[in-house]
Amino acid sequence: MHRRALLAAPALAALPAAAQGSSVDSLLVLAVDASGSIDADEFALQREGIADAIAHPAVLAAIRSQPRGAIGIAMVEWGSPGGAATVVDWLRVSDTASAAVAAGAMRDAPRSRQSFNAIGDAILHSAALIAAAPWAATERTIDVSGDGPDMRSRVPAPEARDRVVAQGITINALAIEVSSNWAGGALAAAYERDVIGGAGAFVMRAEDRRDFARALRAKLIREVALAPGPRLG
Repeated sequence: MHRRALLAAPALAALPAAAQGSSVDSLLVLAVDASGSIDADEFALQREGIADAIAHPAVLAAIRSQPRGAIGIAMVEWGSPGGAATVVDWLRVSDTASAAVAAGAMRDAPRSRQSFNAIGDAILHSAALIAAAPWAATERTIDVSGDGPDMRSRVPAPEARDRVVAQGITINALAIEVSSNWAGGALAAAYERDVIGGAGAFVMRAEDRRDFARALRAKLIREVALAPGPRLG
């Protein structure tokens, strides 16, 4: 969706989440890498990719295919140990207008201050955000995207993953394999081992940041539609 169309959307983001609708099919937290490895241009590409994916007609079709035709979505940025931040609180997405509002909010939210790679702490922060959501949903998912492995979490990613999966939350991941140290599926394998978990959990790969929007779009469709598939792809 073009930038002007996003900015022209109704100001639904100003409404309290509880006023946006009474029910959703699923709750989804986008836990996005904002660590020091991502420069300003890469950050802008990532944010634009998120906005494009959320407002894409195929994602909306997947949302509408569900019984209530709505999801709750929020965005967390991670990096610093214990410093994961909610940069966009819960929004209900059910149609083109509400998707445009969510897309604009996620594209334009100020960047939080982050460093290092603390994925485990981000997983726990995202689970607490789900617990505080204004809607109940059987399907609850944390969608971790990043360009490196967990390194400095106060609670290591495998331990955080196990705690959160025990609550019935699924953790999926998108590996952005821009670093030569983690190319060729190495980062996806690390996320497979240390990050994902829960029913039907999977990893998808983006070969660079320009591929991020396509990969995230495919990932959102799969998550919203709860489509079965291989864990690593």
